[in-house]
Amino acid sequence: MKLKTHFTDLGLIEYGTAWNLQERLFNSIIALKKSGLTETDNYLLFCEHPHVYTLGKSGSENNLLLDMIQLQAKDASFFRTNRGGDITYHGPGQIVGYPILNLEAIVKGAREYIEKMEEAIILTLAHYGLASERLDGATGVWLDTDKPDKTRKICAIGVRTSHWVSMHGFAFNVNTNLQYFNYINPCGFTDKAVTSLSKELGRDIETDEVKTVLADKLAAVYGLDLLKMPKSELGTTFENTSSLVPPLTPP
Repeated sequence: MKLKTHFTDLGLIEYGTAWNLQERLFNSIIALKKSGLTETDNYLLFCEHPHVYTLGKSGSENNLLLDMIQLQAKDASFFRTNRGGDITYHGPGQIVGYPILNLEAIVKGAREYIEKMEEAIILTLAHYGLASERLDGATGVWLDTDKPDKTRKICAIGVRTSHWVSMHGFAFNVNTNLQYFNYINPCGFTDKAVTSLSKELGRDIETDEVKTVLADKLAAVYGLDLLKMPKSELGTTFENTSSLVPPLTPP
């Protein structure tokens, strides 16, 4: 039986606003589970963010190569987060996905959850004729892993799980401005490049087109029944509520 999951495309949204929405939905599922319910609401959120760098809880601030003045000059912000992983960039042209799911219904553990997320990205890239794979010792989806001097990352993954509920997720470069990755050591790597679907295909490609394919692949690998939900039904005003999340002062 497929897991009924509310699916919402939030469009372009401030990172802090999306994070607060995630936290609220995440905590609501945990509360239901603690009350003894085995069936809960589940959510899959797609969005894009204005220029922002986010640092995972195990990451190093040294991997942000900009100071506060330089960051502001790039019209970018910075967040320390509670997800796994190191530093990454989010911006327009990148599909960010936040599955907020009751994991007990679909996987046997966090590793399987991440591997299935990677599999959905790999299948999406295959739809466009691109071969991709995992990289030993790292999360995410990569190209040419058998050629160390050409290995490049196309999708970053960093999640948080608690009480078998997930939040945060993936960042899939479609038409992303890759120049912004020059100002960090992406995911802590100093010797790996970053790429996008558009760059690999040699043509522009609309994120909306890719979202349709990607949503289908995620539904298939996790066994989800995606039910479209307007963002107005998520019970938030969607103003910038970044003051509710941790400080944004970079090192």
